[in-house]
This record gives sequence, C-alpha cells and structure tokens, in this order.
Amino acid sequence: MTAVEICAVALAAGEGSRLRPLTERVPKALCPVGNVPLLDRVLARLAGIGLAGTSRVAVNASYLAERVVAHVGDRAHRSVEPDGPLGTAGGLAKLRDWINGRGVLVGNADAYLADPDRPPGLDIAALLQDWDGETVRLLGQPAVDPTAPGTFDGHAFTGFSLLPWWRVRDLPLEFGDLVRTVWRPAEAAGELTVVPYPGTFYDTGTPADYLTANLHAAGGGTLVHPTALVTGRCRSAVVGAGARVHGAVTRAVVWPGATVAAEEHVQNAIRVGTDLTVVVSEPPLPERLA
Repeated sequence: MTAVEICAVALAAGEGSRLRPLTERVPKALCPVGNVPLLDRVLARLAGIGLAGTSRVAVNASYLAERVVAHVGDRAHRSVEPDGPLGTAGGLAKLRDWINGRGVLVGNADAYLADPDRPPGLDIAALLQDWDGETVRLLGQPAVDPTAPGTFDGHAFTGFSLLPWWRVRDLPLEFGDLVRTVWRPAEAAGELTVVPYPGTFYDTGTPADYLTANLHAAGGGTLVHPTALVTGRCRSAVVGAGARVHGAVTRAVVWPGATVAAEEHVQNAIRVGTDLTVVVSEPPLPERLA
C-alpha cells in the first residue's frame, strides 16, 4: 500500500466528559458498541491492515489508565499520561522515541466505523495507498455544511489521520491538539488531503450517538451476547455479556452484567448495572441507521 514504514497510535486517554455518567464507570475507550469495546474495534481495524503488536501499535491512556492498560495487555505498546490527558498532539509527543522516524496512522478510540463492502482495516486502506510519507491525510465524509468550522475541504473528520514523521518529531510535550499543531498548518501549506470514507461513521462522544452506533452495530435488530439471560422482550437492542433482561428493552443498550427487572421498560436509553439508566432525550432516527 505504501513503501513508507508506518506505525499506529490508538488514542484512548480522553476523559469522555460528554459521555458522562457512563464514563464515570468505564473509560470511554472501553465502552462497548455492539458488545465489543471501542478500543478493540480500533485494534482490529489496525490489524486488518497488518499493524499489530507492541512494535507497530501503541495505545495511550490517562483517565482510568489502569483499566485501559490492563485491557490492552501485550497487544500494543502502552503509553501512560499520569498527570492528565496530553491531548492528541501531546500524546504523540510522548511517544516520539517509540515512533522513531516512522509515519503514524492515528485512530480515535471513540470512532465507530462500518463499511458493508469491506472488512475492518481494508475499509481505511485507501488512506495508506501510495502515500509519499510527506503529506498529511485525513479520513473524512462530506459535511452537511461544507463551510462549517471544523471541516476540511468540505469534509468532516471520521476518526483516522496519517501523519509524516517530520510533522510529529517536533511536537512539544505538553497539552495540544492535532488540529492546530498539524492539520491546519498542513492545510495552509497545501499538504493535506482528505480521503473519503464510504461507510458509516459515528463519533460516539455523546449518549445519543453512542446509542445510535450500538443500534447500527445490531443491524437494526437485536444483538444478544450468548451469556446474557433474556426472559423479557427486546426490540432494536444490544444486550451485553452476563446481562439479565426480565422486563422490556426498546432501542436500548444493556451493558455487560446489567439487569432490567421484570417491571421495567428501558427505552431510548443505556442501562448500566442495576442503578444507572442514561436516557437519550431524542431517540435515534431510523434514517441515521441506514
């Protein structure tokens, strides 16, 4: 795909403040979508293009770092930011010695991507195709408003970027983001290209989008983990490992180990444990699940 040596970094250090109170229980990167932790989806996508192991893939962690580190195990190099998240740019700066001259494929752990025509990995392979190792590439989709702030060449960012070493090596080891330190300067220099992503993308940063991504992963139906016990009624739902559903769930996510009692109807919501229900005020629209 490219003659340039590359490594990959999965960004998993964020606090997930917009996803609270879910992220008060679990780091954002470990929140399950379709019964698979978001971070595992990123690692599987990277493995699908041949990037795996501690020499090729790194994961950064800060908020609830011990949970992320334990979950990653020996599948990737682990970079801990003990004094708080360093941001997307600072996180790469901390990994400078590990990156060591290579190009970097950077993926956001909270990005949900799904392409019906290509398996994970091959769906983003165009980002690497014939890359010269000098320019910046972003994965994107046409924006509803092509002129809106935060867009690039009329596209909204969809979770992955490819960066040359020369734009990473001098990043300061302090809090900073890639938008200001790398992407916009590259755009201004005419050295940024947006590669279109043909599948479905959701930024799972809010409960509404998190719920929508889960329902998309379930294919519009119901996805029940084999170890869950369901004696109630489920419609358009995701039910996690070891969960117990004795009541009804509709357009909902039941987290691993959670319980829905016989008299309950969990609707347009995420159930965690026995005591937390995060209701989405605006239920997912059917057209968003296409």
